[in-house]
Amino acid sequence: MVQGCENVRPALHRAPQVSYRWVDPETVLQEAGTLAVFGFGTGAARHADPRWLNVDLEDFDAPTPLEIWQVDGPVTHGRLGELQWASGDGWLFAAITVDEHTHGGPRATAATAYDQLCAFVAARRECHVQRIWNYLADINQGEGDTERYKQFCEGRAEGMGNFFAEGFPAATAIGHHASTPRLQVYLLACDEPGGRVENPRQVSAWRYPRQYGRTPPSFARAMTLPGQDALAISGTAAVVGHASAHQDDLLAQLDETLVNLETLLASANMPAGFDTQSPLKAYVRHPTDAPLVRDFLQSRLPGVPVLLLHGDICRSELLVEIDGWRYA
Repeated sequence: MVQGCENVRPALHRAPQVSYRWVDPETVLQEAGTLAVFGFGTGAARHADPRWLNVDLEDFDAPTPLEIWQVDGPVTHGRLGELQWASGDGWLFAAITVDEHTHGGPRATAATAYDQLCAFVAARRECHVQRIWNYLADINQGEGDTERYKQFCEGRAEGMGNFFAEGFPAATAIGHHASTPRLQVYLLACDEPGGRVENPRQVSAWRYPRQYGRTPPSFARAMTLPGQDALAISGTAAVVGHASAHQDDLLAQLDETLVNLETLLASANMPAGFDTQSPLKAYVRHPTDAPLVRDFLQSRLPGVPVLLLHGDICRSELLVEIDGWRYA
């Protein structure tokens, strides 16, 4: 059984090129091969094109660049209810933004979003999901099994059903501070399967013990894209085994996170280190920590493009998380 679709095997496609650029949205949307464009925070432009997504996370730097995905070949796009999509050269971008006021809390909202996304992707030729991002409000609010992140995990599992029966894609889940309690989910899929990568220093997320909720998180630590030319890295933090490390120590958490990132590169047989073609996102819980995170990353990862975003990590004791891309 494949992720809800036929196992067609076309030629492998070059990975989408992900970049951060200071450019007018209209200009980049008119460029050939533009699959998706992301603006961040309340200051971002608004655009009706289905390839454009306003992300509910504020950037600590101004002016804020756009994140741009581009592929080799023409792109088509459209909308289906709350869902927006674009496809080209064997790749698919799909996104959905769902208001909790309409759907009733994080669990029901996540179930709705994932049910719609999985149904849409299952009907597409580009049905192999490589990477997913999830941004939700007040991610750490609540105690025990009522915590909003744990409720989200339950709803996500309900909505996806058995769509990922053969294994989960790479993923990120971060809390935003927008005024509206919206859930934003977007993904990258392909017409060829990628390769899942785990971190030997960490327990696989779907095997977490009961203390992390009735339903464990549903993601792989990274995904090698079908052409073996890029690694999509999940949200990575200072977790060793299944436990959070270095509580209240930002610099130690950053050090541990970089060790985990390097371990993922080694597990994927990728070259060590990150370079100027390796766009990363650093999600920082406390705005007062942003300058220290910026200085740390500029020192340890010189020249690496990093978006520094205000976001809450899925565990309240974690202060920072990093995800991104490494091209071969």
